Amino acid sequence: MKYKGINYDVGTKTIIGEMTRKVFDIGVVAKEIAIIKDELHCNAIRISGVSIDRIAEASEIALKMGLTVWFSPSFAYNDRETTLNDILESAAVAEKLRTVYPDLVFVTGNELSLFTKGFIKGETDNEKLKHVFSPVSQFKNMLGIKRTYNTQLNEFLATTVDEIKKVFHGQITYASGSWEKVDWKIFDMAGIDLYRSSYNKLTYPKELKSHKRIEKPLCVTEFGCCAYKGADDKGAMGWAIVDWKKDIPALNGTYTRDEEVQSTYLLELLNHFENENVFAAFVFTFISYHYEYNDNPQYDLDMASYGIVRSMQHTGQEYYQDLPWIPKQAFFELGRYYKNH
Repeated sequence: MKYKGINYDVGTKTIIGEMTRKVFDIGVVAKEIAIIKDELHCNAIRISGVSIDRIAEASEIALKMGLTVWFSPSFAYNDRETTLNDILESAAVAEKLRTVYPDLVFVTGNELSLFTKGFIKGETDNEKLKHVFSPVSQFKNMLGIKRTYNTQLNEFLATTVDEIKKVFHGQITYASGSWEKVDWKIFDMAGIDLYRSSYNKLTYPKELKSHKRIEKPLCVTEFGCCAYKGADDKGAMGWAIVDWKKDIPALNGTYTRDEEVQSTYLLELLNHFENENVFAAFVFTFISYHYEYNDNPQYDLDMASYGIVRSMQHTGQEYYQDLPWIPKQAFFELGRYYKNH
């Protein structure tokens, strides 16, 4: 792989409307990005969030350290016009950075059919997820039946990319969902969030090969797993074991922490990517600050986190290198893998 990367969140909206990263401490950000470069041996980082300023600040730090930045705005739950305007504003900011630091790729949003209003049926994110991942919907996708949301999405992307090219003059890609059928001719690289779950475990290598047939460099913009027994079977839905409606959010059942599940999953998929000469891969994710660890398994939200470090923020203490988190097994395994490949 040319780019060995990881996702880094500077603050996005959750399904309950809160921010994933309430405090944006630039000193902490700089230390975390240095660790991503020096200890995880990444040469690329995908920086996402709703704040363009935060993305730009973190991107400049990463670029100065020699990392290739994938500048990835994530504007969830807005209408198409607002989303378009926000993406174009982001592209203009990204171009200012790119003229100084050329190693910058612009990502035209993330799974826009799901996170933008009007493409998929449903008023809430949960309703849209149920529609996308329903057995009927997945069966239609397997049969290759054309979906209305894909037609509308490609029309939106074509318009958006035309406008982006007026203000941004570097390489452009998009982070697509596995249910989205994107016309990649308008992009420099193809990007897909490609998780493995129980339903596609046997067909995952074949699925990866099918994406490789796209006549563009293939980038896996997201892949990851949570750290509990059975999380590898849930794949992209591993996070959905938290009941956020409770006064104190808790897991919705009995789960057993298992960090080896997470690390094994990541290494297996990375080996698939190497075998298929995938151009770039970005582990999801470095840390999820809002999924905090707790000694009581019922309240250990970190089990539902894709982060390769566990957030200890609620304790008020400092841990690894005076940061509010502790590395998981996947942190060390990923660092070894990237160092040796």
